[in-house]
Parts: sequence; structure tokens; C-alpha cells
Amino acid sequence: MKIKKFAAIDIGSNAMRLLISNVIETKEAVHFQKNALVRAPIRLGEDSFTLGEISKKSLKRMIRAMKAFKLLMKVHGVSHYQAYATSALREANNSSDVVESVKKMTGIKIEIIDGRKEAEIISNSKISDFLNTQKTFLFVDVGGGSTEFTIINEGKRVCSKSFKIGTVRLINNLVDDRIWEAIKNWIIKNAKPYHKITLMGSGGNINKLFKLSNIKEGKPLSVIKLNQIFLELESLSYEDRIVKFELNPDRADVIIPAARIYLKALEWSGGQRIYVPKFGLSDGMIKYMHKNKRKKV
Repeated sequence: MKIKKFAAIDIGSNAMRLLISNVIETKEAVHFQKNALVRAPIRLGEDSFTLGEISKKSLKRMIRAMKAFKLLMKVHGVSHYQAYATSALREANNSSDVVESVKKMTGIKIEIIDGRKEAEIISNSKISDFLNTQKTFLFVDVGGGSTEFTIINEGKRVCSKSFKIGTVRLINNLVDDRIWEAIKNWIIKNAKPYHKITLMGSGGNINKLFKLSNIKEGKPLSVIKLNQIFLELESLSYEDRIVKFELNPDRADVIIPAARIYLKALEWSGGQRIYVPKFGLSDGMIKYMHKNKRKKV
């Protein structure tokens, strides 16, 4: 048995995450085991989508977080790492300066990936292994700046599409009706060949919504239950959501637009249930790294 530790740094629009995983290699198979997960609530999308660039204040916070992530990787004895940035940094006018500053101050190299690669890394990570692979799934990964949609049939990715719609954009009123219409058309067109579609959701918001449902892990969340939670959250003030549901301040505002995206995806695909496998970009990055053995620490 060989055991190595890999780390994935996911620089999103609503938060930055460090995932450290044990990669256990045996003669029979490779096992991926979560070791530690740290989340830094730095909302880069707030700058990028409204100002067009990452502010000096956010850059300082980002560098502090990356220094902390680097120390944690050393403490855990991480052998390989990868740092990916998504839509917030993709669209910032000063993205190259941000990447250069982080590299200079921390030694960590950030790679900015496009929406297609983001969707592929997530959907190619065999997230459907724990389910019946004969089913057809619409995988929906809602982020702060973009949402990735992927059709998975019999365990294989059929098609993927990334749209510029996310929770941070929505709370800042930066999404017009044309985006919603484009998503609707894409889902209807690509779901049409399949008799029955079940959704799979990824991201911090759907994980929190699932937790609020009190449904047993591994069981699906029904569209009725999700809509019930959505309506209850929407009826409360921001402050009441934090107190009543014990939501983090940076979760209490974005959870509502996230729920709306999942509900629309269920409506347009004709799905009645959504599975929440607790799998996201950082998990996919670990498997992607193991396959390519890149970025030694």
C-alpha cells in the first residue's frame, strides 16, 4: 500500500477552499480519502463582476489565505498540489497581476481554467459511481460566478456547458433574462433524448440545503422539499436566516439564488429528485492530479 497526500486549492467567486486528501494506492484500486477541508470566505466575485478587477484589499486577503494554505500543506506533508481559479479571476482585468503577485508572495502558481475544463474535471471524476450508472443525470454545479451543466448517461459524460450565472452575480443583479432563456433551451434540448432524468447537485449551497432537509445521506432531495425550504428561506430576512438556520453570513445571501437555479434545472429537465454526493471541483482536482501527477510541492 502506498499513501500520498494531495492538495487542491479552488479559488472561486464566493470563497477559496483548500482540500487535502489521502491518495491510497493498493494492488486492487486507488482510494481517495478526505483529510482536511478549509474554507476562506473571500468573495472575489464581488470585485470582479462589479468593478471589473480584484481590489487591493481582496488581493491582500487572498495572499494571506494562500500563505495559510501553504503552511497547512507543509504541516500535512502534501506531495502534490494544484491551484485553480474560476470565473471571478477569469473575468478580472487584472487577473495576470493577481496571479503574479500570489506567485511572488507565496510561491503558489495559480492556473485560471475556463468553464468547459471546470465542468469536465467535475463530471469526469466518476461522481456517478455511488449511483446506478444506468440512469441519466443532469449534473449541476452552482458557483458564485458560473454554473456548469453536464448530461451524464450510463456513467459517461455526454455534453457540458458553462453559463455566466452564479450566486454572486445574481445577488448583484448582473444576470439578465437572456441567460436564463439560454440555460432553459440548453437543458430542454439535451434532456429531450432521455426518458427520465435525475439531477445531481454540487456546491456549498446545495450541500447546505440538503442538510436543512434532514434527509438521510445518500437519499435524494425531492423537488417538493427543495421548494419548501426555498420558500421558507425567502420569507425570512437576511439576519433571521443566519440565526434560525445557523447559516454563515456569506452563505445566508447566496443560498436563495442557488436554490432558484436548482429548482429551474429540475423544472426544465422534468426531474423530480436531486442527489447531493458532496463532490465538487476540488474533489475532481485531486483525481485529475493523481492521473497526471502534476505540481510537486
